[in-house]
Amino acid sequence: MTTTGIRLHAPAPGWSIDADVVVVGSGVAGLTAALRCEAAGLTTVVVTKARLDDGSTRWAQGGIAAALGEGDTPEQHLDDTLVAGAGLCDEEAVRILVTEGPDAVRRLIATGAQFDASTDGGLELTREGGHHRRRIAHAGGDATGAEISRALVEAVRARGLRTIENALVLDLLTDAEGRTAGVTLHVMGEGQHDGVGAVHAPAVVLATGGMGQVFSATTNPAVSTGDGVALALRAGAEVSDLEFVQFHPTVLFLGPDAEGQQPLVSEAVRGEGAHLVDADGVRFMLGQHELAELAPRDIVAKGIVRRMLDNDAEHMYLDARHFGAEMWEQRFPTILAACRAHGIDPVTQPVPVAPAAHYASGGVRTDSHGRTTVPGLYACGEVACTGVHGANRLASNSLLEGLVYAERIAADIASTGLHARVPQPLPTAERPAHPLLPPEARFAIQRIMTRGAGVLRSEASLAEAAGRLHRLHAEARDALDENGKTAEPGVDTWEATNLLFVARVLVEAARRREETRGCHWREDRPERDDTAWRRHIVVRLNPDRSLAVRTTDTTDFPPTLPQAQEQ
Repeated sequence: MTTTGIRLHAPAPGWSIDADVVVVGSGVAGLTAALRCEAAGLTTVVVTKARLDDGSTRWAQGGIAAALGEGDTPEQHLDDTLVAGAGLCDEEAVRILVTEGPDAVRRLIATGAQFDASTDGGLELTREGGHHRRRIAHAGGDATGAEISRALVEAVRARGLRTIENALVLDLLTDAEGRTAGVTLHVMGEGQHDGVGAVHAPAVVLATGGMGQVFSATTNPAVSTGDGVALALRAGAEVSDLEFVQFHPTVLFLGPDAEGQQPLVSEAVRGEGAHLVDADGVRFMLGQHELAELAPRDIVAKGIVRRMLDNDAEHMYLDARHFGAEMWEQRFPTILAACRAHGIDPVTQPVPVAPAAHYASGGVRTDSHGRTTVPGLYACGEVACTGVHGANRLASNSLLEGLVYAERIAADIASTGLHARVPQPLPTAERPAHPLLPPEARFAIQRIMTRGAGVLRSEASLAEAAGRLHRLHAEARDALDENGKTAEPGVDTWEATNLLFVARVLVEAARRREETRGCHWREDRPERDDTAWRRHIVVRLNPDRSLAVRTTDTTDFPPTLPQAQEQ
C-alpha cells in the first residue's frame, strides 16, 4: 500500500481522542455501523458534519426495499436489481444484499423504526421503478428516511455513544506501514472540542453519503460535497464507477436557474399510479418500456429529457390529480406540503418535474465486507462502491445497502481483531499541503459539471468540462508553488477543494466510458457496448496529484488485496 502523501491545507491538530473505531457520517449506514460496533464491545466514536439527523437519510421519501411480502423472494429482488444495474452489478454483492436484507430490516424495526402497517397488521408495501413486486416498506407515508433517522439517533443516544457533531473530517491518518490510524477533523462552533483535532483509531468507517453538490441542482442536502470520496483518494484508496450518477427523474421544477437542494417527488407517487405527461397531457412513457412510468430510473430520466428536447420544453409534468385530496394528505403529506409551499397544488394541478442529480452509484471501492484498498479503512452507504448498484441503482435499494453492509463491516472489525492494534499515526507530512480553492470555486465547479457532465454528455462537453476543471486545479497549484499562498483554511474552502477532487474523477471516468449504459448517457455514443465496456473504471490519485485510471478485465471487482494480505 502506497499512500499519496497528499493532505488538505489545515492547521495541525490541537487535540486528540482515542477509540477502537471512528465512524464518519450519521445516516443509516453510519449509525448502524456504530451501533453494531458498540454492541460488539468496541469503543466507537461517531463524527458527523452537521447534526446527527442532518444527512441524506432524513430526506429519503420512498422507502426501503426487501423481499418481505407474500410471494416475494430474494431471487426476484436480485433479478430486478441486476436488470436495473445494466450489466455492471457484482452478482455476489447483490445476493448478499437481497438475502441478508429482510432480517436487517427486521432488526431495524427492533431498534425502534416504525413502518406503515396494512389493515391486517403487516407491513404496507408499495412499488417503485424497476420493481416487479410490491416490496417497498415506508413510514409516515413519504417520510421513511426521517423515521429511520429518528430511530437510529435515539438508539445511539440511549446507548451513550460518543458523538462529535458539526465536524468536517479532513484527512486519514496512517502509520508507518500505510495502515489506518484515525482521522483529522475540524469542529465548527462551540463544544467539547473546537478547531482542528484528531481521533486516533485503527479502524475508520466512511459513511459520509454522496456528492450531489457537485452539480448545480440536486436532491442532496448542502453537506453532500463528496468529502468521503475525496479523503479516500488522498489516502491512496481506489474509487470506481464514479461516472454513474443517477439523476432522479421527478424533481420539482423550480425554474431553469434553480440551484442547490431541490424538492424530490418520490418514485412512490408513480408507484401508486401517477402518470408522466407533457404539456398537452400525453403519456409519453407508454411504449418506451414494459413498465412505462415505473421503468428503472435511467430509462425514465432519459424519456423525460428526450420529450423535453422534442418539445423544446424546460420540464414535463407528473399528473396525480386522480389520487384525490385524501390520498395525497395521507400517503404523501411531505410532498404535498413541499409542492404547496412552491405554489403548486397536486390535488388540482399536474406537478412540473425535471431530472436532477440524486445518487452516486459509484464511490470508494470495497469488498463484500466493506474493506477498501487501504488497510483499516472501510466504506458503506452512498460513499461506497460495493458493486450492488452497477450502472444504475434500483429504487429504494440504498437504505437497504446501508443497513446490510454496515452490519458486515462491524462484524469484520470485531472478528478480525483489527481494533486491538494500537495506532501510531505518522506526524504531519513535510511536503506542502494540497492548495485550497476559494469558496466561490464551488459555484464554478457546479456550473461546469451541470453543463458538461449532467444528464446528457458527449466527448465535446466532457472535454470542455475537463479543461475548465484542470484550469481551476492548476491555478490553485501554481499559486502555491509560486508564492506559497493558498485560500484560507475553512469549511467553505475545504468543501470546494473536495468537490474539485470528485469532479475531476467523475469527468475522467465519463470520458473513458465510450458508450451509453445505465445512468451514463453519451449523446455521441448512444449504444451499450458489452464487448468493450462491460467492466469497471477504477481511479486512484498519484502522489503528483494526477489521476491513474484503469479498466477491470471483467465485470467482477478485483480483490482489495492490501487489506486481504494484512489479515
